Amino acid sequence: MKRAFPFRLRLPIVAAPMFIITGPELVIAACKAGIIGAFPTMNCRTENELERWMSEIKIAVEHASASCAGYAVAPWAVNLVTHSTNTRLGEDLALVARYRPPIVITALGSPRPVMETVRNYGGIVIADVINISLARKAAEAGVDGIACVSAGAGGHTGHLSPFAFLSAVREFFDGWLTVGGGISDGAGVAGAIAAGADLIYMGTRFLATEECRAVPAYKRMVIECGPDDLIVSAAVTGTPGSWLKPSLKACGIDPDSLGGSRPRDYAPSDEAYKRWRDIWACGQGLQVIRSIEPVATVVDRLEREYAIARDRFYRLNGEIVIHDPNSHR
Repeated sequence: MKRAFPFRLRLPIVAAPMFIITGPELVIAACKAGIIGAFPTMNCRTENELERWMSEIKIAVEHASASCAGYAVAPWAVNLVTHSTNTRLGEDLALVARYRPPIVITALGSPRPVMETVRNYGGIVIADVINISLARKAAEAGVDGIACVSAGAGGHTGHLSPFAFLSAVREFFDGWLTVGGGISDGAGVAGAIAAGADLIYMGTRFLATEECRAVPAYKRMVIECGPDDLIVSAAVTGTPGSWLKPSLKACGIDPDSLGGSRPRDYAPSDEAYKRWRDIWACGQGLQVIRSIEPVATVVDRLEREYAIARDRFYRLNGEIVIHDPNSHR
């Protein structure tokens, strides 16, 4: 039987880790607002910088928790690329052991390299996967949770419907399920929870926030564009990703002539940072983003939307009578 999630949350949301543009400011703001804040360790160019970030986040979240008079301050998380090309994994994992983030999210590789370290201090491991085969491997590795990155997600994206993905993984996994892919409002959160998710990944929704490190032009593009302005291609990083067409055009790249994929390489390098700095990722949920706001304001709105969707569900459930063929009239 599945255990209860060990952390109190205002809403079952993870401010998903976004390459380059998630910094301590966004993580801390998310945790203070009552949702999980997460960042990729690769956002730090050096181990010294990563240690500064972890220390800053840990101290800020602990201080906020001690002084919180309202809803619970949520835990923070780090995202580790466990692919063999990440030459810095060992050093990053040593800092994880020292600063003990409550949640570690693995991506682009097996979660096995981090399991012992995180379990030793009582943390939980969630494996970020894009298909059912990888979900099975993560379950076999003994992870606590699986994040089903589905069609519509920004950055490195999946191809499966969130509903189909959740249903399939729940057949063989009884841990905590996170789902992401085009969910950017409270109604989407409620729908995913009704479909079997425990947590919802939201990256794009927090891209145009004051605390996000995206440059102003990137945020404006998110506000001005819609789902039709996106293209999914493996030509940028070697893994299918969802990209804003106007950012490709600004780099002199024709979105309709991207060609095939490039070799996969997830080592932290200047060339990798440049690709993501100049070509901007985004998910299909950008349509609801109308302005640049603080994270706290976004979470307030999500809570109202979630409550409206929840109340609608209960109202409809009371109005619809489902006939039981085994009942006697």
